[in-house]
Amino acid sequence: MFKEFKAFVMRGNVVDLAVGVIIGAAFGAVVTSLVKDIIMPPFGLLLGGVDFTNLFISLNGQSYPSLAVAKTAGAPVIAYGQFINTMINFLVIAFVIFQIVKQVNRFKAPAPAAAAPATKDCPYCAIAIPIKAVRCPQCTSDLKP
Repeated sequence: MFKEFKAFVMRGNVVDLAVGVIIGAAFGAVVTSLVKDIIMPPFGLLLGGVDFTNLFISLNGQSYPSLAVAKTAGAPVIAYGQFINTMINFLVIAFVIFQIVKQVNRFKAPAPAAAAPATKDCPYCAIAIPIKAVRCPQCTSDLKP
């Protein structure tokens, strides 16, 4: 059983997947920081100093100065500002991944072109004959155009 498990884990697909998940998690943390620390502050400033992380609706009717205070008080909230941050985070990640895949595909070798057919069908007896044939060897029909 251990031998089978080792063979399963050491297959290329499993190792590649594990590496992809680890790199993806690290990449997600970098993009989250990019959105939170670099993109959102100027974006909020352009919209009049809005801090998206503190945009929320308190469902119990009370007013709270920040989302952290509301959560500490145990108030039910709809944190739509954090949802906006998450959506922007997703869009940045999707755009970066799109650009990476686009560049990787650019460097891939193009698929080989399909070879030209070497035979054609005789219009009279429907047998396969060489493309350059001018007379069918089966029915002896003239194949000149």
